[in-house]
Amino acid sequence: MTRPGRANRPRRARRTGGPARAGQYLALLAYLVFLAFPFLWLISTSFKPATELGSLHPTWIPKDPTLANYRQAFDEQPLLQAAGNSLVAALSAAVVAVVVATPMAYVMARHRTLLARAATGWVVVSQAFPFVLVIIPLFLVLKNLHLINSLPGLIMVYVVWALPFALWMLVGYVRAVPAELEEAAAVDGASRLRTLVSVTVPLLAPGIVATALFAFITAWNEFFFALVLLKTPEKQTLPVVLTHFLGAEGTADLGPLAAAAFLATLPSLVLFAIIQKRITGGMLAGAVKG
Repeated sequence: MTRPGRANRPRRARRTGGPARAGQYLALLAYLVFLAFPFLWLISTSFKPATELGSLHPTWIPKDPTLANYRQAFDEQPLLQAAGNSLVAALSAAVVAVVVATPMAYVMARHRTLLARAATGWVVVSQAFPFVLVIIPLFLVLKNLHLINSLPGLIMVYVVWALPFALWMLVGYVRAVPAELEEAAAVDGASRLRTLVSVTVPLLAPGIVATALFAFITAWNEFFFALVLLKTPEKQTLPVVLTHFLGAEGTADLGPLAAAAFLATLPSLVLFAIIQKRITGGMLAGAVKG
C-alpha cells in the first residue's frame, strides 16, 4: 500500500521540470548574448563609415556599409607581416609545449611520488604569478642569451608560460587512460617508450589537440611579453601592431582599429571551429572503445 502523496511526486516533478528547464535555457541564452555582443558590435563598427562612427545615435547595422576601414588598416600598418609573426610564434609555442608536456604529464600521472606531487603543486602556484612579476627576470635571461627582439626568444617565453597549464590538462587526460592497456602492452614485450607512443598517445589525441589549441590561442592573443621583448616594427606581433591605431593622447581610429581587431580574431575562431569537431569526435570514439 502506497502512502498518500507519493503518486503525485512524479507529476509534480514533471510540472516543475518544465519551468526549470526553460529557466536554464533562458540563462544560457542570456550568457551567449552577453558573450556575443562585443564581437557583433566589433563587426558592425568595422563596416561603418566615419560619419556613422561619430554619430550620437549609434546603430546596430551600418546604414552605408563600407570596406574603407579595412583598406585603411592595411595601408597604415603591416598587418600581414604582424599576423605572420604571430602565427609563427603561436604555432611554434603550441607544438613545443605539447611535445614537452606529454611525456612529463605521463610520468606525473603514472608515478605519484613526492616529486610528482611537488611538480603538481608548482603547476598550480605558477599560474598565480602575474606577468609584471616575471618580466624583469625573463628580460635579463633573454638578454644574456642574446634573444631580445627576436621571435625565438618570444617563443621560448610562450612555451614556459603555457607549459604549466598544459601539464595540468594532460595529467588529467593521462589518468583517464586505463593502466591495464599499458600493462597489456608491457606483457607483449613493448618498452615504456613504445607503450607511450603506440598506446597512450593515440588515446590522448583529444587532450593533446585541446592543449595545443589552448597554447596557440594564448600565444596568439598575448600582448605584454611581445610589447616588452620586441622592439623592431617588422618583428612585432599582431596584438602589438593593433595598438598603433591609438593616438598619442589616447584617441583611437575606431574604424581601422575595429577592422584590424576583427581580422585578428578570425584565425583563432576558425581554428577552434575546425578542431572542436575533432575533439568531440575523438572523445566519443574513446568512450565507445572503452
